[in-house]
Amino acid sequence: MVSEVEPESKEQHLMTFFVYMLRSSSNDLYIGQTNNLIEREIQQTSKSSKAAKFIKERSDFKLVYFEKYKTRLESMRREKQLKGWTRAKKEALIKGDLKLLKKL
Repeated sequence: MVSEVEPESKEQHLMTFFVYMLRSSSNDLYIGQTNNLIEREIQQTSKSSKAAKFIKERSDFKLVYFEKYKTRLESMRREKQLKGWTRAKKEALIKGDLKLLKKL
């Protein structure tokens, strides 16, 4: 039996989704996902009404890392995975230290 799956819309198929990390001036890390990285960075760093509560309660943020995905589901899964990582593992990923990342 074949289950029916809705094909992705043309618009969604052409979109790129991002998982990103922001670092605050107090060294806090924020992980999120979006389909418009530039717009989202502006929202988060300017603390607009669309910024996450975590961002609004902290000082300035800077984009320190991002990854691209073809679907929102992939980006959401990766966001959840990264949020479960230790601080050391996140820092190794940001630095691009794959050797250390594998050890952690």
